[in-house]
Amino acid sequence: MNAEILSVGSELVAGRIADTNAAYLSENLLRLGIRVSRHTALGDDLDAVRQALIEIAGRADAAVVTGGIGPTPDDITRQAFAEAGGVALTESPEAARALRARFASWGREPSPSNLLQAYIPRGARLIGNPNGTAAGFAMQLKRCLFFCLPGVPFEMKAMCDRDVFPELGRRSGKCSAVRLIQVFGVGESVVGERLNDLMRRGRDPDVATQVSDGVITVRVTATGEDADRIAERVEADAAVIRERLTKYVYAEGDLSLAQAVARLLKKRRLTIAVAESCTGGQIAARLTDIPGISRHLIEGVTAYSNEAKIRRLGVPEDLIGRHGAVSAETALAMADGMRRTSGADIALSTTGIAGPSGGTQDKPVGLVYTALSAADARAVREHRLGGGRAAVRNRAAKRALDLARLYLEEKLNDA
Repeated sequence: MNAEILSVGSELVAGRIADTNAAYLSENLLRLGIRVSRHTALGDDLDAVRQALIEIAGRADAAVVTGGIGPTPDDITRQAFAEAGGVALTESPEAARALRARFASWGREPSPSNLLQAYIPRGARLIGNPNGTAAGFAMQLKRCLFFCLPGVPFEMKAMCDRDVFPELGRRSGKCSAVRLIQVFGVGESVVGERLNDLMRRGRDPDVATQVSDGVITVRVTATGEDADRIAERVEADAAVIRERLTKYVYAEGDLSLAQAVARLLKKRRLTIAVAESCTGGQIAARLTDIPGISRHLIEGVTAYSNEAKIRRLGVPEDLIGRHGAVSAETALAMADGMRRTSGADIALSTTGIAGPSGGTQDKPVGLVYTALSAADARAVREHRLGGGRAAVRNRAAKRALDLARLYLEEKLNDA
C-alpha cells in the first residue's frame, strides 16, 4: 500500500511547533508494511487543504490527516473534506453524546462552537476520541481511504492505536516487525563501523541509525507475510547489535536513559540521590518524570555556589581551594556528601562550565565532571562537551544518568 500524511496547521508551517505526529505515523505505518510516499504540511487554508485532499485521493491508497478539527474558526479540515467529497457536514449523534458527557464531567455545558466538533462529512465513519472533544472520522475519496484525526498528539495516538492501525494492517495484507535498540556513550561513526555489514543498502532486515541529543537509536525493520519468520530475523540482527555494541546499549524499545535507570533501580531495589551544579536540577527532573520513582529517588540538591557545596554537601573548603569547583575531586566529594547526607544507596553529581562565559585555557567551556558514589564503588568521569549552554547541560545530565546505568548493570569498569 502507498500512503500519505497531511498535517494541517499554520503553527506547523510557521515553525512555532514541531510536527511530531508525522514521525509517529510514518514509523507505525512502516511497521504495517505500508510505504509513506509523501508528507505535506499546510496552513489553515480551506482552498489549499481541499485541493490537497483531491490530489491525494487520486494517487494514494490511504492517508492520515491530522489537525484542523477543533472548535475555532481556523479549524477548517472537516469542511475541506466535505467540499472535496461534495457532501454536507452533519452532526454525529454518538459524537455529540460523547462531547456533552465530557463537558458534564467538567461541570460545564458545551458552547455552539464546541458542538461543531461533533460534525463529520455525510457518509464518513466516526472515529471516537477517548481523550478529547474533537471527533475523528474515516472517509473514502476516489481510491484513497482517509483517516482524519486531531492534531493533539496524545489524542491522535490513542485513536490510531485503537482504530486506524488495526484497519490498515488488515488491508495491507503484510506484517512488519521493528526493534529499537538505544545506544549512548559512543559516536555514530563508531556505531556505523561496527554495524557496517548490517547497514548495507537493500538488505533485509533494514538496519538504520538515528541520532538525537547524543542518543543513537538503531532501528531494525523487517517486512513480509510470515510474522514468526520476520520476528526471528529481527531478533537475530538485534542479538548481533547487542554483542557488537556491548555496554553502550542501554535499552530496547522507546526508553530514555532516565527510564532505563529507573527500571534498574526497581530491579535491584536501590535508592538514589543527586547533587547537581551545572545541570541545575535536570537529572532530578528527568527522574521525577517517571511514575513510581518516589520509591527510589530520595532527594535532589542544586548546589550551585561553592558555599552550598561546602555547607549542604560537606565538600571540604580547602579541596575546592586546591582543585577548583570544576574538578574531578570536587565532583567526587559532592557525590560522597550527597550519599552520606541523604542515606541513598547511590549518589550522582555534576559540576562543570556550561558557558557561554567562565571558561579558561585550562578549564574551557564544556568541561564537565560527573561522579558516582556507592558503598562498593566510586567513579568520576571527565567530559568535553560541545554545543551551547543548553546542549552542555543536557548532555551532562545524560552522562551522569549513564554513569548510574553502568553501575547498576555492573559494567562500570568494562573496557
